[in-house]
Amino acid sequence: MKWLLIAIRILATTALLLGYNFLIGRLAPLTGIPHHTVVATVNFLLFLLISNLVLITLGAIYRQRKKMTADEYDNVILGLNNIYYLLIAGAIILTILGFMGIDYVTLFTSLSIVAAAIAIISREFISEIISGIIISFSKELDIGDYVRIGEHKGRISDLTITRIALLNDDDVIIFIPNTRVFSSDIVNFTKKEIRKVSIEFEAGLQAIRSIEALEADLINTLRYYRSYIEERSYNLRIVEIRKDSVALKFQYVLHEIDPELEREIRRKTARRIIDYMLGIEDGSAGRVS
Repeated sequence: MKWLLIAIRILATTALLLGYNFLIGRLAPLTGIPHHTVVATVNFLLFLLISNLVLITLGAIYRQRKKMTADEYDNVILGLNNIYYLLIAGAIILTILGFMGIDYVTLFTSLSIVAAAIAIISREFISEIISGIIISFSKELDIGDYVRIGEHKGRISDLTITRIALLNDDDVIIFIPNTRVFSSDIVNFTKKEIRKVSIEFEAGLQAIRSIEALEADLINTLRYYRSYIEERSYNLRIVEIRKDSVALKFQYVLHEIDPELEREIRRKTARRIIDYMLGIEDGSAGRVS
């Protein structure tokens, strides 16, 4: 079915190219439709078909080189789609001007001051589009990557021409403008294979018997997760010593990146820290591997 639609597009494009002069010169007198409307309509249809065929061809060549199926998408495919949508939006605007009988070349030339004002007003939107195209074709971010962008952390679910959709650890979709993404510090846990997890907390000096005892207790709490954590990667660091408390950081390294597992271990560790401060013995169960 897909190849049939492509064949129909090719035939329609060929027919428009071969019959272009006839349509432009004869269709208006035969139908009574204004000449400028016919020209605008034929030009738009021709541009739409050609750009669509170019998009399909480039996408097919790229997928073949990357050994991707027709249903798979990555940054390059999304970038091509974004450029296609942008061109179509511009073509629609020009077609509307054509329907009104306005010579857009003369219009934009004579209204250079207005065009400059429009460019200034819309510079933020243009910046979003440019940033989106750059991000789409870059190798830094891909759909499915687990990243931290500024203060937000989660998995990229979509890349659009103006923003990025990020699914955070609470299953909430956050839309971040591309200009903000472009200017933010980005940590790509998937690309960099950052498997070290750090849990920061503060504890009162009176509640800690010793750092060694607390470290041993936390390691024992995660005994059911040992098959997921590198054996000698546990470390309880002293970050800062204050008057009545101490800032600590408990670290470990996962064998592989797993946001769900990381969230589960963080939750269990945080609850155990509170229980430890309250003097409650560790009697909870965990994931059995």
